[in-house]
This record gives sequence, C-alpha cells and structure tokens, in this order.
Amino acid sequence: MSGKYAFTKSLKEMRFLFCQTSDHSAATRSFLTRAYPTMKKNNPHTPIMLREALNIEPVVFARYEYGKEKRESLSGLNDKEIEEKITGLVKEPL
Repeated sequence: MSGKYAFTKSLKEMRFLFCQTSDHSAATRSFLTRAYPTMKKNNPHTPIMLREALNIEPVVFARYEYGKEKRESLSGLNDKEIEEKITGLVKEPL
C-alpha cells in the first residue's frame, strides 16, 4: 500500500472536503481513517488537508505545480473506488 501513496513531485497539495456526520461521506471518512497515516508518512512535506462541513458532498482536490488543480467527486463511491481515484490523482503528472 505504501507505493500507492508515494505522490508525484508535481503534486503540491491534497484537500478532502466531506461531512463529518452524513451517510454519503461515510466511505470517505473510513478511507481517510485507514489511509491518511500512510499518505502522510510517505509524503511528510506535502500538505494533506481534511475539511469537514455540514451536509457537503465528499470531494477531493489535488493541486499541482503552476496552479493546476483537479477535482474529483467521491460521492457514492465505496472505499476501494475512492482509493482508485486518489491513486490516480497522486500518480498523474501534469
């Protein structure tokens, strides 16, 4: 699992937005509980921000160098599908 979360050098920041209580963010909370420590351990100098807001749909933003940013919705995805989306974002060179 550690190789999945070794971020590309062009990735400057990851931001997760999700609801702390709603069911539609449950898979995102579960994923972050499991994967955040590994992501942070493998990428100690890359900011990984967790933003909780009431009744917001779960989403992740990846900011790359030169101000490029990608947004992926995590709504309706299970833990494995979220992992695939995140792996795609952190490996993708821009």
